[in-house]
Amino acid sequence: MEFEIVLKKAEEGGFLVSCPAISGCMSEGETKEEAIENIKEAIEGCIEALQDEQPTISRESEMIKVSI
Repeated sequence: MEFEIVLKKAEEGGFLVSCPAISGCMSEGETKEEAIENIKEAIEGCIEALQDEQPTISRESEMIKVSI
């Protein structure tokens, strides 16, 4: 899997990094390399958490795919 990330310098030093494709997926690091490694771990953790939170669908519900 590939994800785009946003890396920017933090005011207090180091770097902040986020993954826009996954809401709330953020990390940081003292160097760019450390921040990138940390966001990789954060992405993996977020994906695992999202897989665990799959919605339960009742018998009265119907799932339909739509295109916009």
